[in-house]
Amino acid sequence: MQQLHGLLQDGSRVAIAAASGMGGIGKTELAWQYANFHREHNTYPAGIWWLFVRDNDLARQVLQKALRMGIQPPDTLDNLEERLQFCYEEWAKQTSGNALLVLDDVNDYPAVQSLLPRNPRFKVLLTARQFVPSPVGCLPLKVLKPEAALKLLRLTAGDLPGNGLGRIDAQLEDAEALCQWLDYLPLGIELVGRYLRRKRALSLAEMLQRLQSQRLEARALQEAEAGMTARRGVAAAFELSWAELKPPARTLGCLLSVFALAPIPWELVAECLPDWDEEELEDCWDDELLEQSLLSLVEDETSDSGQSGLVQPRYQLHALIREFFAAKLQGRADAENLRRSFAVALTAVAKTISYPVTLEVQERVKEALPHLDLVAEQWSHLLEDNDAVWSFTSLRWVAQGQSSWVEAEKWFKACLQMTQQRCGADHPGTATSLNNLADLYRAMERYPEAEPLLVRSLSIWEQQFGVDHPQTAMSLNNLAALYYAMGRYAEAEPLLVRSLSIYEQQLGADHPNTAPTLNNLAELYCAMRRYSEAEPLFVRSLAITEQQLGAEHPHTAMSLNNLANLYYATGRYAEAEPLLVRSLAIWEQQLGTDHPHTAQSLNNLAELYRATGRYAEAEPLLVRALSIYEQQLGADHPDTAMSLNSLAGLYKSMGLQGATSAPEALQANVCVRSTPPKNFCLLTKISPEGKEY
Repeated sequence: MQQLHGLLQDGSRVAIAAASGMGGIGKTELAWQYANFHREHNTYPAGIWWLFVRDNDLARQVLQKALRMGIQPPDTLDNLEERLQFCYEEWAKQTSGNALLVLDDVNDYPAVQSLLPRNPRFKVLLTARQFVPSPVGCLPLKVLKPEAALKLLRLTAGDLPGNGLGRIDAQLEDAEALCQWLDYLPLGIELVGRYLRRKRALSLAEMLQRLQSQRLEARALQEAEAGMTARRGVAAAFELSWAELKPPARTLGCLLSVFALAPIPWELVAECLPDWDEEELEDCWDDELLEQSLLSLVEDETSDSGQSGLVQPRYQLHALIREFFAAKLQGRADAENLRRSFAVALTAVAKTISYPVTLEVQERVKEALPHLDLVAEQWSHLLEDNDAVWSFTSLRWVAQGQSSWVEAEKWFKACLQMTQQRCGADHPGTATSLNNLADLYRAMERYPEAEPLLVRSLSIWEQQFGVDHPQTAMSLNNLAALYYAMGRYAEAEPLLVRSLSIYEQQLGADHPNTAPTLNNLAELYCAMRRYSEAEPLFVRSLAITEQQLGAEHPHTAMSLNNLANLYYATGRYAEAEPLLVRSLAIWEQQLGTDHPHTAQSLNNLAELYRATGRYAEAEPLLVRALSIYEQQLGADHPDTAMSLNSLAGLYKSMGLQGATSAPEALQANVCVRSTPPKNFCLLTKISPEGKEY
């Protein structure tokens, strides 16, 4: 650890040290011991972040951890590298002293090099199986020396100091032969030592004989490269431990190999085995897998701030053991059922994620995300058609909620590719994926890319369901939404008129789905300043919503809000106020006092008060709205920026009346995307099942 610490002390640049060596050599253990030791000694007062890199998205992990500190890059930073550097710099501003970033199991250093911090206060510790090139300072780990191997064997076999001549020293010659046969590899020696601890009557000579009789069954562990034959001992030790497991524990081990190489939440494992009772699962997990040392007890991360201890422990498979279990899974008759159970359990988590994704939701599902990635990338074909898209949908919502547009686009495109391959180019599911990718492009103001997708989506709906089907009407709505955002009102109007006609003819004049289209056409007329045509549509939309869905339904709140907007735009403030007050009450009741939609309603009512000069009533509403956005979406979210602008605008208005200047926080440079106003109800989207919402 002293050598490693020395490599990390270059203060002239970001100091990057790498512990490298073959699998099972103890790289992760060394890094973990280093992080624990220096956490206790407060060497890195700015905090320590532990990131599992292999098979996991480094950038997303950094963004998630930054969000937990209230850090979110501005929406104007489209470049991923710039977004991460912003997070690192904000982290540095919020803390003092050095910080440590641990990247465990890096298999492609050039791929992560540009994502590392540039600030010299950050020290980066990598673990890698292969040598990492300059300028990274490398600490190559080799196999143990004979004396160190014997010491580890004594420790893991239970030969404690002070107990006289221990079992290892009493059979020293056999112990030395055993360590040599294991090629002095720490993982192999630890596995054998734990085996010996359980088998007190077993001599070391018999242990060696058992190892030598084992054959390497797990082909995944075989390595053709020279110098990797040391894994023979690890594989043999795996086989011995595997033979000790009862059938339920073997099943559990094989299931764990389906998970990503990341911390595995206990509750997810239980969801994958719904027919197992809790006691049976705990027996396998705690007594067998841990005892056999096939499952490692790990901590997910050290404190983000450096102020507190380790967080809740999680379990994780060693990379080699995961490969071993995966090889065992291949030969099982229930392999596909276990993979399907995994996909179904993670899909259930995906269904709990909705947009906008709040910080609370991100925190709740963060441990599931690496495993959800695997469902999207490998196992979606095991799910029913309606469920297959959920992993893609939730991952893109999480990315979009973090304004990670590149990541969001990746999942949107992957979903489209999946539905086209699975269902065909002209399937309704493909139309849904086209629509949703187009909606992302609309949000990103990439209108030329969105339009052909929506046109194609509309064509599929017309072809598959007919020109007068409600699904076609919905698609017309969405294309009109794009034209609305582009200011092409003349093209949007006939689409909305046609959509409304279809809904009225096919579903009825008072159907709940007719109301949104009435609202959307009215919204278009408001944008065109055709208020006299818009008002009766808004009034009718509100009446249908109240009658069909209820006076306290969220859609009713939206209708109230939009009619109030018209009154606001036409200077009828007295008529607008009671509608906004009622709308706010519904949002608070239905979604909670801290929901982003509640914040938007607070903002709208405050804008009315500001327009009527009631600044004292407007200010607490805007302050509360800003607090909600910061807590739920992050300090640098676009909606937070809009809220800051609204509050700054109020203070400016108050300043004209002799009020004091705006607080310093509101004088920062804030960039807001020129999207349609959030207090307007835009057009319907399509959910993963193809339903409108």
